[in-house]
Amino acid sequence: MSTSLPSTLQRQQRTSRWISTAFSLCAFTAIALFFIPAFVIRPFRYQAPRALFVAMALRQRAPLGTLIAALACFAFAFALWKTASRWRRSILVLTLFVVAFSAVMARLNYFEWMFHPIAGPQFLAQSDSKLDAKEMIMAVRLGDDARAYPISQMAYHHVLNDVVGGVPIAVTY
Repeated sequence: MSTSLPSTLQRQQRTSRWISTAFSLCAFTAIALFFIPAFVIRPFRYQAPRALFVAMALRQRAPLGTLIAALACFAFAFALWKTASRWRRSILVLTLFVVAFSAVMARLNYFEWMFHPIAGPQFLAQSDSKLDAKEMIMAVRLGDDARAYPISQMAYHHVLNDVVGGVPIAVTY
């Protein structure tokens, strides 16, 4: 009888370690699927082509991936809860919070939060403009009406609705 108790305890410890490892891997996956694209895809910062490719691929798979990883995390946390100490339970809850946050954020277009639309564009005559001569612009001419949009402003706002020559347009960069 004394030999079966240690082997049962050892099996429980191995099972607990396996579940803890699986929980950690699922949590890491869910968090990475959200945070890697959020870190790599940032405006006004160099984005290496390979890193951008990986970030976009992760971003595309993040909604389903974070959902699966979050569900697995909750199942593993439930299995670990009974034997976990109070300190480990706190870590489980904190990790589940970050995993749930990642799963929700992966479904939102948080990149749009960074860019605020221009409420009412104001245009100046070329002679009144204070743009530097080297400033890059996007220009549109329809009929006798012409507009110039500074790249520095468009890089921040990305989209501007305007009417040029009586034609509604969407200017984007």
